[in-house]
Amino acid sequence: MTGEADAKLRALMVLAQSGDRTAYRSVLDISRAQLAAYFRYRLREDPASADDLIQETLIAIHTKRASYDARHPFMPWLYAIARYKLIDHYRRHRVRRTEPEEAAGEIADETDDTRAAMARLDLETLLARLPSGQAEAIRRTKLDGHSISETAAAMNISESLVKVNVHRGLKAAASLVGLKQVDRP
Repeated sequence: MTGEADAKLRALMVLAQSGDRTAYRSVLDISRAQLAAYFRYRLREDPASADDLIQETLIAIHTKRASYDARHPFMPWLYAIARYKLIDHYRRHRVRRTEPEEAAGEIADETDDTRAAMARLDLETLLARLPSGQAEAIRRTKLDGHSISETAAAMNISESLVKVNVHRGLKAAASLVGLKQVDRP
């Protein structure tokens, strides 16, 4: 898909996020076509599963549509969701599979944008498991680059509470992913 087509999808998704049903229908229709190619290529021997995964991915798009960030391309976000659904499918069916790298690029150009979109989804999933105050403080300070004072003002809390929320949130997130946190001297 060209950069121009992705820009059109991005614009449609922004309209869809603001409640435009026609734009949302277009996003789903275009996504369905892209997903069909993506899954049917990877599940050539199991077309029924490909159809199921298309539907599962469209449901995930619907569920996660608020998490789409229009500052980033749409297709990597879509393919990141599709890839997670495919991995889940493989796990459910205990399939170990690899695709040649050049073949994967034919269907979905898994560029840095795709990897970044997948990382954002992982991070959003992790932040969703934290208390909302901690997640918001981390999101604003560590991801969006706001200062402690800007974050405190936006969240209507003290600067020290922002620092506490960030510290506790990062500690909890590290624990959730099994990392040992090294205490500072």
